[in-house]
Amino acid sequence: MNIYLKPIINPDECYREAEQKAAQYFNKLTVQATEKSYIPVLTDDIKTWKSDHVHHPMLSLFTLGKGKDDSKNFNHYIQYLNYRGKLDSYLNRSISYIFLRDLGKSLDSPNTQTRIHSVVSSLKDQLTNSKPDGEEAEAFSMVGLYRMAKKDGVELTYIWLLNKLKQVSNHIPKGMDAEHAQRKLIKIIAGVIMQENEEMDSDISSDERAARLDKAIRLGYSYGLTYPFIDDLLDATILSDEEEKQYANLIRTTLTTGKVPKLGEWLGENEELITYVHQELGEAFQYIEQNQHPERRNKFFEQAYVFFHSQEVDREKNLMNSHYTNEELYIPVILKASSSRLIVRSVLSASDDKEMDNRTFYYGIYNQLSDDFADMFEDMKDGAVTPYTYYLKYHGTRPDLINPFELYWTVISNLIHNIYGSDEKTREVILDRAINGLKRLKKRVGTNKYKEIMSLFRFGNPRFNKLLQEMVRKAADVDFFDKLLRDHMITVLKNESKEREDFSNTIKTVRNEINQILAIPLTESSSFGRDSIAEAANYSLEGDGKRLRPIVTWFMSVKVYELDETAIMPLLKSLEYLHTASLLFDDLPAQDNAAMRRGRPTLHEVYNVAISELTGLFLTQKAIWEQTKLNQFDSKTVLQMIQYSSQTIADMCKGQAMDLESKGKPLSRDQLNTLCFYKTGIGFEAALVMPALLANAKEEEIIALKRFARFAGIAFQIKDDLLDVEGDAMLLGKDLGKDAENNNSTFVSILGQEAATIEMWENYCLAMDALQHVSKDTTFLKHFLNYLINREQ
Repeated sequence: MNIYLKPIINPDECYREAEQKAAQYFNKLTVQATEKSYIPVLTDDIKTWKSDHVHHPMLSLFTLGKGKDDSKNFNHYIQYLNYRGKLDSYLNRSISYIFLRDLGKSLDSPNTQTRIHSVVSSLKDQLTNSKPDGEEAEAFSMVGLYRMAKKDGVELTYIWLLNKLKQVSNHIPKGMDAEHAQRKLIKIIAGVIMQENEEMDSDISSDERAARLDKAIRLGYSYGLTYPFIDDLLDATILSDEEEKQYANLIRTTLTTGKVPKLGEWLGENEELITYVHQELGEAFQYIEQNQHPERRNKFFEQAYVFFHSQEVDREKNLMNSHYTNEELYIPVILKASSSRLIVRSVLSASDDKEMDNRTFYYGIYNQLSDDFADMFEDMKDGAVTPYTYYLKYHGTRPDLINPFELYWTVISNLIHNIYGSDEKTREVILDRAINGLKRLKKRVGTNKYKEIMSLFRFGNPRFNKLLQEMVRKAADVDFFDKLLRDHMITVLKNESKEREDFSNTIKTVRNEINQILAIPLTESSSFGRDSIAEAANYSLEGDGKRLRPIVTWFMSVKVYELDETAIMPLLKSLEYLHTASLLFDDLPAQDNAAMRRGRPTLHEVYNVAISELTGLFLTQKAIWEQTKLNQFDSKTVLQMIQYSSQTIADMCKGQAMDLESKGKPLSRDQLNTLCFYKTGIGFEAALVMPALLANAKEEEIIALKRFARFAGIAFQIKDDLLDVEGDAMLLGKDLGKDAENNNSTFVSILGQEAATIEMWENYCLAMDALQHVSKDTTFLKHFLNYLINREQ
């Protein structure tokens, strides 16, 4: 039962005031649309504009064959634009548009132009600069973004954000688009960061800049979280009617009182989802509230309420209701479109700027009408009421309805001439964007469907419509970087989702297959009647092991080098026998003295120390014996591999000795790296290199695999160290705090948790770099590496 919370704003009054302002704006647009005053103005605008975008056919002939216009490939398209000398103008119009749309800037300002030039220059460097060895730059990869965050001193915030995004993705229910939710959330975070960047002075200290970026990232996440877990969740059919009502009341109470109510008893089948959402949104809201400037606090709550309530008003509309007025259709659209961006400045407690706020307010509907136009058929299918879906359904019986496509072009004219003072750069960018939107639609739906749509939404006069469609057919150089990035991000997120699923399925399948072949046959002794060593070995092998090393070996053998699966089975057994033997020695009282391993008592606890030691030796020899059974391969190749394997075992023993000798000693970072490699990395190296040796891989590739294994192994060991202090004992299958109990020198004990986490990421980046030099398909290894640093056991 929630205690009554006192409102800190008057929600009805603040919404009514916002509604009045939106109504005044809508009335002005309606007059312009009705009187057709925008047509001669826009006709002149387009005629002036087209001189830079409609090229003579002969000119096009001279440019054929130079590069390839393939916007589906992010890196290749950037290279193509750069080769053609078009990248600067492409980035300039893209960043100019973002300054208009997201930052509320006026493009006729010299300061704004200076900032745009600076951003374009920096972005171009990120997109085109190659690494010293000639590799392609990937500015928006996990590694690239981490290194950008490190440069700004916010790498820990970046790691925090990745963990948060992973949790959000894991909690997106079926029936919602997980990739869309992630993309939108990332976009909001980027928008808040951009806004904060514009608020910072150029002479700000690096420490203060890092602190403000840290806050902006956390505020961006906190605000952006409302899109998947308020807007999208309420738009979906996940919650029942009663659940939606209960949930909406929680949101409304929070925004009007400034306090998050307790969840209380949840009446519905989505209690687990709502419990997570309530906790995460509650923490996010509290973070925003705590970082509000006291003088601007109420403004934030008022804008947030207007944003939420305008969405609710639209959400409650029913497409079967044929009596909505134009005002009822458009005013909530104006409010939610403008509020979604105005609130970004409120979230940051940015300084008051009435002109910027007004520009943002008037601009919003342009973007919303553009988005609704692109999504109208999906919205129609879902029964959502937008100006376009309503017009589609009722334009034949409701001649009073405003054509939303006509209003869209009215807004464009109004923005260019009444809001931005007929500024040439603004005209250029807005018309670029409008024509680009139509070209994208035509490409997506096909020429015939596009003609049908244009016929349905035809407006103005024939001459204007002809001019507009001529631009859609002939205009060039109107594409935008944010659209390219959006498409690239969606493609990457969907591919990664599919690849993760394939990776997970492969892991499960191969792990089950390996588990079936590990058991060692028991032999009866005439004197003692039982084979205690084999029994002990099987007890150790039956534990809930991850089987990472033989799984990697299977992948490298079968998928990368296309070796016969049955032929490499002895190698899979060999690697797991070696790893299990190393764990037996590691767990002994003279070493780590562990009581639990793989979710069950360690071998020396079940048998005794002597049996555990002998079983370790036994498994080591069984591993070598299994390698001699690789009889489908050239004997010299197998011998070379066994020599490598024997040296690996010797090095692992050295690593364990280093570990024992290091107890209680303040090791350096280099010493820790060396220790981790010998303890863990060398085992991963063997899993990669032994199949490569059997396949007679080139020496350069083996060197690259060794380099990957070194850094991946160190990252894995650091994650183990971190899990020992912050993990879940039930998931890990072993006791926590053993490193501290045994006085082990680890990255955590030497550097602390935060620095150890950074060190893990540094090695992750180096491992990813190493994969650039492996000529084979490395998709599995990339996901394997991601698993190593994100695992919970």
